[in-house]
Amino acid sequence: MSAKHPIIAITGSSGAGTTSVMRVFDQIFGRERVKAAYVEGDAFHRYDRTEMKQKMAEELARGNQHFSHFGPDNNLFGELEALFRDYGAGGSGRTRKYLHSDEEAAPYQRPPGTFTDWESLPANTDLLFYEGLHGAVVTDRVNVAQHVDLLIGVVPVINLEWIQKLHRDKAARGYSTEAVTDTILRRMPDYIQYIIPQFAQTHINFQRVPIVDTSNPFIARHIPSADESFLVIRFANPRGIDFPYLLTMLHDSFMSRPNTIVCPGGKMDLAMQLIFTPLIWRLMERRKQAMEKR
Repeated sequence: MSAKHPIIAITGSSGAGTTSVMRVFDQIFGRERVKAAYVEGDAFHRYDRTEMKQKMAEELARGNQHFSHFGPDNNLFGELEALFRDYGAGGSGRTRKYLHSDEEAAPYQRPPGTFTDWESLPANTDLLFYEGLHGAVVTDRVNVAQHVDLLIGVVPVINLEWIQKLHRDKAARGYSTEAVTDTILRRMPDYIQYIIPQFAQTHINFQRVPIVDTSNPFIARHIPSADESFLVIRFANPRGIDFPYLLTMLHDSFMSRPNTIVCPGGKMDLAMQLIFTPLIWRLMERRKQAMEKR
């Protein structure tokens, strides 16, 4: 962790909704005039799309049916930790972009499913903002979580997560239900070993819980709407959190535990604005004081 060069990380599984949380932070950064260096978790995959397909075929031929993007064999965990460590120490580091689509790839004149070249982060940023799968990953070789000043987990209940992934991958990427289901099954061991444990490292977890039937996510015709869900917000350390104020601002909310507030799902953006804005103020004030002592 670093007072001069803080790091915020949003971590969550594929289909969890981390991109939506990133948009809330974009709004706060713009309003508060915070200059962020953005890092996408996909940049630290080990293989591009073609290489991954080849590796998966090789592993399947060896009898390994659980080769996935969630595990250490397919990610540059060491490089991700090095980036966080370097940024915390001096506000610098290197990253790249994974080009998901033709639209993303066009400006770089590269095919989709490939990476851009590694390059240095922009100079003179106020903080680093990471969004991806492994912002809190800890293994016997790396501890990414230890470098993060504000660590946020986005964790829908599992059936809702699968519904969101099925609809996204089918609509945006043209996959069939069968193909997405196979991906979910293949990833399950790595999901249990490398994704779920991260949410014990996070400072705040946001979990959306539907209040409609999601018992069979593979035939769900619609993603439950925000108004068809509750939002469970868990604080690892509730000290300094103004729960009475949050309960007043978030109508129809309540405390389910001393460190947990529950509010209507439609209040998610407002809840994040109310919670994250003062936390960013604190990080920026701490940074200002640290910079003045140089």
